[in-house]
Amino acid sequence: MALNNVSKFNNITSKVLIRPGSPVVFKLIPSVSVAGTVMTMTLGTKDTTKLNKTILLVGETGTGKSTLINALVNYAVGVEWEDNVWFEIVEEKRRSQCMSQTSDVIVYHIFGFEGKTLPFSLTIIDTPGYGDTAGIKHDDVVSQRLLELFRSEGGVHEINAVGLVLKATMNRLDDRQSYIFNSVLSLFGRNMADSIVALITHSPGRKPANVLEALEAAKIKCAKDARSQPVYFLFDNCQTEDREEDPDALEHADRISVKGMRQFADFLSKSEPKKLQVTVDVLDERENLKVSIKNLRERVEFIESKQREIMENTEAVMKHREEIEKNKDFKIQTTESYKDKEDYEGGRRWYTLWLAKSGTLACTTCEENCHDPCSLAWSKGGCEHIKNDHCTKCTKRCHKSRHVKESWRYVTKTRTVSQTCEEMKSRYEEGKKGHANAESLLKTLQNVMEELQKDKDKWLEESFQHIVNLEKIALNADSLSIHEHLDFLIKRMEEKGDAEKIRILKEMKGRVDEGIQAGMRYKGVDGMSMEFD
Repeated sequence: MALNNVSKFNNITSKVLIRPGSPVVFKLIPSVSVAGTVMTMTLGTKDTTKLNKTILLVGETGTGKSTLINALVNYAVGVEWEDNVWFEIVEEKRRSQCMSQTSDVIVYHIFGFEGKTLPFSLTIIDTPGYGDTAGIKHDDVVSQRLLELFRSEGGVHEINAVGLVLKATMNRLDDRQSYIFNSVLSLFGRNMADSIVALITHSPGRKPANVLEALEAAKIKCAKDARSQPVYFLFDNCQTEDREEDPDALEHADRISVKGMRQFADFLSKSEPKKLQVTVDVLDERENLKVSIKNLRERVEFIESKQREIMENTEAVMKHREEIEKNKDFKIQTTESYKDKEDYEGGRRWYTLWLAKSGTLACTTCEENCHDPCSLAWSKGGCEHIKNDHCTKCTKRCHKSRHVKESWRYVTKTRTVSQTCEEMKSRYEEGKKGHANAESLLKTLQNVMEELQKDKDKWLEESFQHIVNLEKIALNADSLSIHEHLDFLIKRMEEKGDAEKIRILKEMKGRVDEGIQAGMRYKGVDGMSMEFD
């Protein structure tokens, strides 16, 4: 075995020795910055005149994603087998321990090595957290953090490749893997499909037929080659193993990885950067859809409660029509629906300890839950649904001063009240005074019922349009986070009798592929949270 060629990398001053031997292993010490919810690690200095390529990596724990990130960095800085040196920018053991405890998105910038093996610098986005035991709400936090990264002024605004990291030994996408990939792919616009590739780790160098078949079977949308098979690149994960033990086998493994890196670099060179504005639109629309349907359900349920109230009160008036006509002070026992405040366990969530205080953004004028839970902002003014100092979600689009962010939410309740005909008519006509009899009250109840139905139809149409918009722009619109709400919307459209909208919604629901169904099984069978926001 050749001596360690450490001097070749004297220009990398920010490193510390982890392990002597063959190879000698160094830990790279990048500069670290945190902007909002995203951590950035930068090695070297950016040259704005040089080309940069951006890769987003997705994969579950155990696939070798951390090793792959390190391999990409070593390839970029020009490490060769003969150098007998290895650099780590990701501490794999520590990363593995932290995976289930964080939803951080980490961005690695590798600058200043253009011309070594790559003609461009690298930006690598690592997306930990998907599929962890925290459940779907935790995964939504990861999506929100990616959205912040893609939207922020100093963030990432284009991507050259999305790498799905898979082990070569995989025969099928299990429920966990399908859930992770579909969760991430649901974030992107349709323009991203030909930039999604498979990065196969722990590979012996042969064509991974089983992996390719698994991707096809799971209907994962990705780049295809001339034979219409998923584009893939092979890597081994033996770079830090002691080369004194079996140098020939390890050198063969290194050749596999170098070949994969060279082919992947060629793909990146030819890959046009995809602007992330479409992805930002998808994320915005998905969030709007999720919040809209949740608010819709609450509004519709309140309207339906009011409709039941009116039907019961109409029956009561009809029953006591004669008494009402004879005695204007005759009191009818009626049902009244109203909004009340219900406390729930708020405070900080474990995955947002440093970021935000959980709670509900509620409008005290509309008596509505505008964003529940609102877990990514410290105060009501910081909520993403407050724009130009007004709420975009409550019925009257009220000023933020009419809102609160507290650990309670509005709920619908009913109570029994005794009222005269005139008092009841005044209540339904919002305090309008005047003579009332049974006939005029019945007419008022009919008018209110018609107005409630118009409001209900309006909210149904608004949410339907969000689904249509998402379907137009999203690579994978069948997101698990809206799956449950489709059933609700279909049922209400069936009650309304809108055949065309029912057809569209049912077709969308029918396109929920095995990955989404697997996600539901994965989260349910293992006893994990199946809650939807």
